[in-house]
Amino acid sequence: MSAVATATRREDRAIQPYVGLRPYEQSEHPLFFGRAQESRDIATVWQATGLTVLYGASGVGKTSLLNAGILPRIDSERADVLPVARVAPGGITVLSPRVPGNPYILALLSAWSPEEPLSSVVGLTVSEFLYRRPKRADQYGDPVPILAAIDQAEELFSGPVQRETEREDLLKQLAQAVEDHDGLHLLLSLREEHVAAVLPYERPLGHGSRTRFHLRPLKRAAALDAATKPLEYTARSFAPGAAELLIDDLRTVEIVDDEGRVTEIELDVVEPVQLQIVCSSLWESLPPELTEITEEHVHLHVDVDRFLTGFCKDVLTRVAAEQGVPVTEIQYWLRNNFVTEHGTRHIVNEGLQKTAGMPNAVARALEDCHLLKAEHRLGTRWYELQHDRLIAAVRQPERPATYLVDARAALARQDWETAGKLADEAIRAAEFDEVWVQAEAQEILGKAAAARGEIVTARHLFRKAAETFSMLQQFDGVARALTADGLLWLAQRDYAMAVEVLKSALSWAPNDPPTQLALGQALWRLGQPRAALTFLNGTLALADRPPAEALALRGEIHADMDMASEALRDLNRVRENQEPGTVAARALALALAGRFDAAEQEMLDALAAESGSGPVMLRAARVNALLGREAKAAELVSRALGALDPALPPHLRKQGEELARRLSA
Repeated sequence: MSAVATATRREDRAIQPYVGLRPYEQSEHPLFFGRAQESRDIATVWQATGLTVLYGASGVGKTSLLNAGILPRIDSERADVLPVARVAPGGITVLSPRVPGNPYILALLSAWSPEEPLSSVVGLTVSEFLYRRPKRADQYGDPVPILAAIDQAEELFSGPVQRETEREDLLKQLAQAVEDHDGLHLLLSLREEHVAAVLPYERPLGHGSRTRFHLRPLKRAAALDAATKPLEYTARSFAPGAAELLIDDLRTVEIVDDEGRVTEIELDVVEPVQLQIVCSSLWESLPPELTEITEEHVHLHVDVDRFLTGFCKDVLTRVAAEQGVPVTEIQYWLRNNFVTEHGTRHIVNEGLQKTAGMPNAVARALEDCHLLKAEHRLGTRWYELQHDRLIAAVRQPERPATYLVDARAALARQDWETAGKLADEAIRAAEFDEVWVQAEAQEILGKAAAARGEIVTARHLFRKAAETFSMLQQFDGVARALTADGLLWLAQRDYAMAVEVLKSALSWAPNDPPTQLALGQALWRLGQPRAALTFLNGTLALADRPPAEALALRGEIHADMDMASEALRDLNRVRENQEPGTVAARALALALAGRFDAAEQEMLDALAAESGSGPVMLRAARVNALLGREAKAAELVSRALGALDPALPPHLRKQGEELARRLSA
């Protein structure tokens, strides 16, 4: 190398020698190392064989090998190489949803003719497309072979059931094209779990000659080449022993079981995707002026588990956003289903819709991102972590606060099981001195238990949470836990105990709107509507957005007290998802205001929706009485007095009894 070239190379610090997670491109052939033998072998076999099947695990580097290893080794004078294609129809249907024809065939032909408009291939078969291409010949006038590669060819053999006929049509057309064009040589690159699906098509696609090539992870020497040789194009290099230290670190796995016992295993191979993650992270972490990477730099900057944990976190964040599932739920699922108690990988079967309780789309997205790998066994699909080194990354917990946020979100969508699991995870992830996590988690676990009908457990958890919050002097937390306990007593129809507990909660946080609302509800049930109004007014005055429950109950109380205008003022603000009791209160308020036609319709709607509610039937009885229908009113008030779901509160029972006496007089 000349002095000028050396100086130029040393000055160029902008080159990124490692590609990270993405595959190598053909233009990056000079940076692609570690696969020289495989590249030569497959390039030779492809040109001499009708069908070449390249297969391997997700993340083993099939696309990189094809782009940067195989294609650059093919002499363009001796072969007509078509652009590498994929046959997923998504891009075609999104870009041109009204284009007629088989989207798989359109995807293939458009990939083979990237400079032409899509309309130019509509209606063509694969064989017709090849007939239209100019014939190529070598220097002796003999036709050169046509080399066609389909990457991620598993898309030919799996996908939506409704597109199975279209995929089958493309396979038939490829077989016919091989029959019509003697020089057509196919290469299918796919994940190894799909190899069995190719077997029935090998003979027609290979036209009598076919071979398979299993791409495996990198051996130690190849991994060293992949790590060190790309630096020849940069200002840096590895000092003796430094790259070896990095590679041997990647080959070493520590397995920790549930009892903390550590076992160290040295593997024979290195996963290419992990090598790229670690090398890219190392490159970015080094000082810009550094020219030689020593063993000390590797010790200082290379933390494989930290790099892989970062990779795992990035993947989970992306997949969670795409699939609409919280990161913590996915991490909990991975940790509890894909790692055994011995600290080793565990395989999980894919179900019809879910894999161990998680939607299949999440598992497949994690496979696409190289966190999981899949294989077919006995006709079903099984998943496991891509590599043993990912066990530690998957086990790395999130901060407790993250688990708690997602647990509360699970409560909001009434996913009690997930809420409980995430609250438990928050406790496990907490440091010894993070006592507040215990309190928050106990509150969440209590609400999940209450929703499942585990009343004794829920009450115990709420009281423990209140005690812990009190010790921490987090008074709003005490109020929340006691309010949850009070609501449980309210649901159990022990209204006196509910009032007692809720008053205690309010003493810790006097201006807490949810507590005031709950106390208002309990007092109304206990037969103290005027006291209830005091707390409902407080709720509505303090809340940024008036709670619909508070407006509805205040409107109902006003209607029962014959305060029509006040009732309608509140009830007119609650027009969505109304309970039958609220609709009946509005009917009563309208009747009291002399709007009988509207009142009758509202009353009929309330009665149609109710199922044994005492307040609904009493209000309907009062509406009928105001309409002059005494017989119907008497029937409804009798039913109201005998109702149990729910029964009339004491003050409404008294009102009902007075109405019954008046109607019978």
